[in-house]
Amino acid sequence: MKVPRLVCPAGSLPALKAAVDHGADEVYFGFRNDTNARNFAGLNFDRPAMVEGIRYAHARNRRVLLAINTFAQPGRAVDWQHAVDEAAALGVDAVILADVGLLDYASRRHPGLRLHLSVQGSATSYEAVNFAHREFGIRRAVLPRVLTLAQVETVIRNTPVAIEVFGFGSLCVMNEGRCWLSSYATGESPNTVGACSPARHVQWEKSPGRMNTRLNGILIDSFADDEAAGYPTLCKGRFEVQGETYYALEEPTSLNVLEILPDIARIGVAAVKVEGRQRSPTYVAQVTRTLRAALDELADGAQRYHVRPAWQKELARVSEGSQVTLGAYDRPWR
Repeated sequence: MKVPRLVCPAGSLPALKAAVDHGADEVYFGFRNDTNARNFAGLNFDRPAMVEGIRYAHARNRRVLLAINTFAQPGRAVDWQHAVDEAAALGVDAVILADVGLLDYASRRHPGLRLHLSVQGSATSYEAVNFAHREFGIRRAVLPRVLTLAQVETVIRNTPVAIEVFGFGSLCVMNEGRCWLSSYATGESPNTVGACSPARHVQWEKSPGRMNTRLNGILIDSFADDEAAGYPTLCKGRFEVQGETYYALEEPTSLNVLEILPDIARIGVAAVKVEGRQRSPTYVAQVTRTLRAALDELADGAQRYHVRPAWQKELARVSEGSQVTLGAYDRPWR
């Protein structure tokens, strides 16, 4: 049984080095502009940082993936094309793309450049993956976080393309980075502004005994003084539905696949991805170190693999709401 590769996030050069130092097989990063879906102020890479990051990773026999995973805006396609050209010139090991026009450009302009289909491409079937393989020669596809493990296995059985799945971090119940709820609430696409809830639209309202959180004036949640106030993301807010107030769409919790890692390896998943380019180097180090230990134990033999309490404790410390879930991988309905 082949153990999946561990793919870890890098929102900065220190985060990249933390991922490499703690056992990532591959790291992924982005330019400091809107070709990158995590286009946060103060994060991401300029060219000198990219050159150093690639040198650091390659010196340790690790791969570097560049995410150009947003959709080219009208009249600005050349900006995204230049990003692909720069990726090829830098010598990254693969480029992660979602835009079909950009996939076409990259495959024709740089035929030797390895292409991965981004999760933002929302390919949930082997037909979609095979289309991208046939037309653009993609070598790997990142599946959205809405498929059961059985559905992931069906994709793998019916495509020659290597399949990557998420193993830890925030969940997404929408169209992977293109949430219409966020677009409606803020008037901006989360695909190009770097976040589902851009900071300029977030309001915190403190009153005696309460903390209300709003997104562009829309009340997302209300917390008592003894509750931890979460960042106001629409899908993870509490809403009143038919007289009851609860997490109507999704609870604030993190995906954690430790207990099903043997199944993920058994069905032939090629890579397990950690979400979190917006997170700190400390988060990257902690999650990478923990998943590396789990994957190494799995490599020693699936029959002997067991989830150590210390691993769960480490990951719970950096999970949303200190809670973890198997997400869609283990949903009871089909």
